[in-house]
Amino acid sequence: IGGARISAQDGAVVKLTPDGGVQVAISVTEQGQGTETIISQIVADELKVEPADVRVTTGDTETTPSGGATWACRGAGIGGETALRASRKLVDQIKLIAGAILQAKPEDLLLDRGIVFSTRNAANGISLEDVARIAYYRPDTLPPGLDTSLTVSLHFAPTGYPFDFTNGIQASYVEVDTETGLVKLLHHWVVEDCGTIINPLLVDEQIRGGVVQGLGPAFFEECVYDETGQLTNGSLADYLVPMSCEMPDISIAHVETPTRDTILGAKGVGEAGTAAAGAAALNAVNDALRPFKVRLTQTPMTPLRILSALGRI
Repeated sequence: IGGARISAQDGAVVKLTPDGGVQVAISVTEQGQGTETIISQIVADELKVEPADVRVTTGDTETTPSGGATWACRGAGIGGETALRASRKLVDQIKLIAGAILQAKPEDLLLDRGIVFSTRNAANGISLEDVARIAYYRPDTLPPGLDTSLTVSLHFAPTGYPFDFTNGIQASYVEVDTETGLVKLLHHWVVEDCGTIINPLLVDEQIRGGVVQGLGPAFFEECVYDETGQLTNGSLADYLVPMSCEMPDISIAHVETPTRDTILGAKGVGEAGTAAAGAAALNAVNDALRPFKVRLTQTPMTPLRILSALGRI
């Protein structure tokens, strides 16, 4: 079977523990972008508990279900959707057991703040901890044949196109010193549509990080080889990367259009900042150089290349 070994699917196990806590094992991975945080938020929202009550294990292939890890902006779009669907199955199971305890129909039950209660009689309620305690330690008190499992495993694979792409626009404001060739980045703007936003702070900071990564090769990063094909800048002493002092303030806004392909509606945003940052900066520099009737077509836009384009050297 041909094709790259890439995977647009995920698996999750969500469990209500005997003390009323929630454990999640999922195959997406955490590299600092906040995957564990958004998974805990999604699960907590479905089970109506605090995110702090949800413990998430990611990326351990010995203990988590088979899945596609984290790449191609699929942490929220695929992993988050998997966690949401698994959580909903667990909610149904909790209602089934709680209904037997409360002598109420499962469809009449709601979860809120760690309590399962009847919509017909709000006083008729039971905590998630008590539901779990009875299911784990006193299943003999429940009706015969009732499924008392509080662990749900779910595998999710999109049936249509496996990815939903974010859309956006970026603009850069720069100042070019035509005597030295130095470019000062004054400001950068981003407007993104990444569907349903789960955690605005994480989304904004991921976009900012992406913008910095995109501006790096636009102005600094380049692999330089000598005439024998040897890399001459193979360390960070010679390979320049952007630092905080070189980066502009980055303003971010959002247009929120949930994708129709999933219940969650999230689109990946991990690569969004990087994709357009360099192009926006290049256009801004060329706009600044327009009075001199020159146009840069190569990155990084080093002072040497700018001065060469201006005919100064």
